[in-house]
Amino acid sequence: MDNYVPPFTFTSTMLDYISSIMEKIGKLDNYTNFNKKPSLRKNNRIRSIHSSLAIEANSLSLEQVKDVIDGKMVIGAQREIQEVKNAYNAYEMINEVDPYSIKDLKKIHGIMTYLIVDESGNYRKGNEGVFDADGNCIHICPPPEQVDELMKQLFNWMKKNKNDLHPLVLSSVFHYEFVFIHPFKDGNGRTARLWHNVILSSWKEIFEYLPIESQIKKYQDGYYKAIAECNLKGDSTIFIEFMLKMIDEILDEAVNTSKMPITEATININKLLDVMEYNTPITANEIMEKLDIKSKETLRTTYLDPAIKEGVVALTIPDKPTSKNQMYYKI
Repeated sequence: MDNYVPPFTFTSTMLDYISSIMEKIGKLDNYTNFNKKPSLRKNNRIRSIHSSLAIEANSLSLEQVKDVIDGKMVIGAQREIQEVKNAYNAYEMINEVDPYSIKDLKKIHGIMTYLIVDESGNYRKGNEGVFDADGNCIHICPPPEQVDELMKQLFNWMKKNKNDLHPLVLSSVFHYEFVFIHPFKDGNGRTARLWHNVILSSWKEIFEYLPIESQIKKYQDGYYKAIAECNLKGDSTIFIEFMLKMIDEILDEAVNTSKMPITEATININKLLDVMEYNTPITANEIMEKLDIKSKETLRTTYLDPAIKEGVVALTIPDKPTSKNQMYYKI
């Protein structure tokens, strides 16, 4: 089946998102901060790794992930710490792999699952299913004897269409089809999300450090719902639209933060924004729990006050900033 074509419909919604994404990429091209500042790149890379692993139940906080990457001692499950080390090593290779090479993908999976999965870097030998965050099976995967041929068909299709189909759509089709095939025993989700970045980074450098994973984490239920609905319908249209929405929204954040000078305050603002949602109020205690900090004074002076000053976070009761009912939201 060399002429296999993954089923999906190119919709007006996709076209609208692509237009919006391209406009925002154009804005970012006018700023030097996003791709030129090592501190911002590293911070976004950490956000990507933390979010992608958290989607698959890794319980380490953002600060703990940062500490692991920085080589500091972290108290936690050894498997979860190893997952962070593996993911960091894999993400560091984004520019060194061919998006259309199965051999390279297997190599990345081997790095991503080093010391964690017995069949690391090799296709699964048993039957598998895809489960959502609540443990519900949303997809029974193809039998293992079909995996090799299905992966060849997917990569052959990508190679044939990489110059004709928009990379934003092609990468999303890959992401869904890869999750559907579920070629490995474990680590499929994190590998799919990383390879999505690999494809996009080969098109636009900006995607190497754009934390799309953090946006997916915020809408994790929607992520699994889109996959499940596509499985029922037999095509990836809904999932493509979902991923384009995630990319469009994370670019909003990138445009806003790229206008700011890169300082320690900016990095902390990014951390705060990563645990908040647009126009969705959240309490100070909830923010503290998400950021894994204990002091309200630290929250106020290090995170909230700088973000409010920059105009990226607002108060629900602006005329009574110390109200016990005060909440905060991302704008």
